[in-house]
Amino acid sequence: MKTNDIKMRRASWILALLALVWVLPASAIQEKKEVVEIATLDELKQYLPKSNVQVKLKPGNYQIDEAESIRFIRITGNNAHYDLNGVRFMVDTKLFSRPDLAKSDDGNSMYCAIEISGNDVTLEGLYIETYGHTPGRQSKNKIFNLVGENVTLKNVEVRTAGSSPWGYGSLYGLGGGDVRKMNGIRVGYPAKNVKVIGCTVHMRAMGHAIFLQGAENTLIEDCHVDGLLRTTDAILAETSGYAFDKDFYAGKGGYVEGTLIRDDGKIMPGEIISLSEDGIRMYPEYKGHKTLNTTVKNCTVTQMRRGICTGLSTSGDKVINCVVRDCVATGYNVGNGDTLINCSADAKYAEAFCVPYLNAKNAYVEMNILDSRGGIANDLLAKINGKGHQVKITTADDQYIPEEMSIRLAVWEGYGNFNKKAKMHAINITLDNQTNTRVLLFPEANSNDIQSVGAVKKVKSK
Repeated sequence: MKTNDIKMRRASWILALLALVWVLPASAIQEKKEVVEIATLDELKQYLPKSNVQVKLKPGNYQIDEAESIRFIRITGNNAHYDLNGVRFMVDTKLFSRPDLAKSDDGNSMYCAIEISGNDVTLEGLYIETYGHTPGRQSKNKIFNLVGENVTLKNVEVRTAGSSPWGYGSLYGLGGGDVRKMNGIRVGYPAKNVKVIGCTVHMRAMGHAIFLQGAENTLIEDCHVDGLLRTTDAILAETSGYAFDKDFYAGKGGYVEGTLIRDDGKIMPGEIISLSEDGIRMYPEYKGHKTLNTTVKNCTVTQMRRGICTGLSTSGDKVINCVVRDCVATGYNVGNGDTLINCSADAKYAEAFCVPYLNAKNAYVEMNILDSRGGIANDLLAKINGKGHQVKITTADDQYIPEEMSIRLAVWEGYGNFNKKAKMHAINITLDNQTNTRVLLFPEANSNDIQSVGAVKKVKSK
C-alpha cells in the first residue's frame, strides 16, 4: 500500500472516531465513577454534599435519632448515585417535635427525614420507617422531600407512623386543626423531571402517600400505596380516646371527605373512613408555581381517602394502566384536560371516579369497574360535571355493580362539591356506558351524547 494511501486511510479513521465522539453523550465517554462502599451513617453524611459520587451503604439497620436541622438527611450534591439496597432506616418520631433543630433557608418550615435538593441524583433500594407515637410540631411532616431536577427515587419502601390523633382520618383537623400528619413522598417546586419508580408507601399515619406541589414533568411509575379503613361503628364503640372525649362530635358536619356526618357534627353509624388522606395527589401550585405535566403509570392505590387525584391540577395530567380499590371519597378525581387510559376502580365505598368541577373541560376517561359488591354507604358509581368530556365505562361482569348504583351527570353528590344549592352542569359529554348501570341526567345535563346499555333517565334535582 502506498504511503499516501495509508495517510489518507489513517486520516479517515481519525475523522470517523472524532465524529463518533461528537455524537456520543458525555456520560458515554466519561470514566465510570468509582463506587465508594461505606458502613456507617456518619460516612454517608460526608458524601451527601459532594457531587460526582457513587456511594453504596452496607446493608443493615440504621437508627436515625439525631439531627442538626429539620431536614434530617440532606442530599445537596449533583450527579450522584446512592445505592441503599438492603438498607433499613428507622427514624424516631421525636425528631419531628424538636424545636432546637436548625430551620431551612427555603422558606418552608416543614420537617422531613430525607431531602434531595441536588440535581441528577438517584437514590434506590431503601426501606425507611418512622417509629414511635410522638406527634410532630406541625401537620406538614414528611419522609421524603424531592426538590431537585432530574431526581430519581427508585425501589424505595416507606412506612409511616407518628400522626396524632390516630384512628379518625379526616374527621378532625382538616386544614391544620389538631391533626399532626406524617406524609410519605413530596415532589415540590423547584423540582423538574423527577421520577418516582417502583416505590411502595404503607400509610399508617394521617397524610398523603405521594403528592406534588409546583413540580413539573413528574413521572410516577410502578408505585403502590396502601392505607387502612375504619367504620364509624368502630369509633362509636370506643370507651376512651380522642373521639370519646369529644362525645363523638367531629370537627364539622355534613360531607367530610367521603364520610357523612350529622349536620350538628355528630358522628353517625354506618359510615366508613380512611385513616389517611390521598394515595397520589397533585396540588395546583406552590407559592405561585403551577404543578404541570404529571404522568402516573402502572400504579395501584388501596384503602385511601382518594385514590389518584389529578383533578386539583389544571394542566391536563395522564394516568395510564392504574388500579384503585376501596377508597372512601373517590377512586379517581379527574379534572381539566386529564387523560385516563385503561384505568380500573371499584365503587364499594365511593364513586369509582368523578369529574366534579364545573370548570373542567375535555377530560378523557376509560374506566373499568371492578367488583363493587359488599361495600357500604355508597350508591354512586360515577359522577360527571363540566363540559366536553369523553367517557367510556366498562366492566368484566355486570354482577360486579350493585343494582342500586347509578352514573350521574350534573349533580353535587359525592366528592368535589359541598354546596347542595349550587347549580351544576354537564354539557357536551360523550358517554359510552357499556354496563347495565342506570344513567341519571339531572336538569342541567344538556346537549350530551349518551350511549348506554343501562337505562337513561332524566330526573329532578334532589
